[in-house]
Amino acid sequence: MKNKDIIIGIVVGVLASAIGLIITLLIFGKESSIVDSLDTAIRGGVLTKLVSMGAILNLGAFFLFLNQQKDSRAKGVLIATIFVALLTLIVRFV
Repeated sequence: MKNKDIIIGIVVGVLASAIGLIITLLIFGKESSIVDSLDTAIRGGVLTKLVSMGAILNLGAFFLFLNQQKDSRAKGVLIATIFVALLTLIVRFV
């Protein structure tokens, strides 16, 4: 049961990061569609900044799971956040 909760937390964390990225692209994107905004962000070198801003939604999911006494799921969200941070660092510096 504990491993299942951690996996659920990881999935929630990755989905929250993806949804946060989409919301960030909608707010800060100057293009007409999300795909065009994403392409502009990649060409402009600001994709990693937008991904980092999108990961803020993980904070809400983390504290929601903590308030519900679901520590294993909160741990999964934390793992997903660390994964997104490492991926962002790799993309930024490689």
